Amino acid sequence: MKNNKGFTLIELIMVTIILGILAAVAIPRYTSTITTAEAAAEDAVISSIRAGLDNYAKEQLMAGGRSTWPDNPFDALAKKPEGYTTDRSNDDVDTDGEWIFNEFNQIVHQRNDNSRFYWQYDKGEQNGDGARVGDLGERRQMN
Repeated sequence: MKNNKGFTLIELIMVTIILGILAAVAIPRYTSTITTAEAAAEDAVISSIRAGLDNYAKEQLMAGGRSTWPDNPFDALAKKPEGYTTDRSNDDVDTDGEWIFNEFNQIVHQRNDNSRFYWQYDKGEQNGDGARVGDLGERRQMN
């Protein structure tokens, strides 16, 4: 009686092929899930900035009679987002998860895949008859 324990070469090749097919399907789904999660996290930060700016403008209206926004939108937040830095030595994000406010009046975030997104910030006009509250633009990808 022959006692064959183990796998044949064909069985091992079939398992390798099946694992390759599963990896080919799973990796793109995993990547898109990460991208979606990072966009959702950015949306949460930007929503809190918008809410902070609204509160800041209301406080300024009550204190001084005029709704104004701060020079730096992060100044309107009681708690800064994880990864926020005021280091403007290179005026560009260079670390995964980093948030900055740059000299071009942009809120910039670097994702874990090193892609960078920004939101244009306009604090508005603070003086005169044309005074107006600012604007926070939509997400755009940096080139």
